[in-house]
Amino acid sequence: MAQPRPPAPVRPILGMLARQPEWFDTALEKVCARWGQPDLQSEALPFTFTDYYNREMGAGLLRKFYSFPIPLDPSELAAVKVWTNTVEQQLAHEISSPFHRPVNLDPGYVNDSKLILASAKDYSHRIYLSQGIYAEVTLIFRQGAWRALPWTYPDYQTPAYHEFFARARRRYLDLARQRRNATCR
Repeated sequence: MAQPRPPAPVRPILGMLARQPEWFDTALEKVCARWGQPDLQSEALPFTFTDYYNREMGAGLLRKFYSFPIPLDPSELAAVKVWTNTVEQQLAHEISSPFHRPVNLDPGYVNDSKLILASAKDYSHRIYLSQGIYAEVTLIFRQGAWRALPWTYPDYQTPAYHEFFARARRRYLDLARQRRNATCR
């Protein structure tokens, strides 16, 4: 019989959507107060896959990803999503925008085999965590590459996203190796 044991720490990632590049910096400042500086970030990529957010955020959105070197207990993902929702509300009051949601924050994590995203929306492929938050396996890493699942959003199936997540995964593996080596000494 398998014995329960604590999960290995994971690598937090954060996706952001915004219309103005400077809004990424404003949001990142708040995130860094909790997680420190990211050690990876993507370019600002045009978000042209859906108009789902246009009503609350406007058209011409950009997507940017960040990865943080702090180890995260995966059981904390629900609390992280609740916190990022609070940060979004703060930003809505601080950023001058004609739309009520200037920045969208999508937290998740990467480990050696998967990319997990948090969501406040339930669906058939999502698992309830706590505090009204669900988790979804968005991508799996198999045979040396990221693989989409039937529910993976179209933008998460693109080479630019996969390249960023591959870099985050390599950093995760490097830090996990360093932690193992440190405990073996």
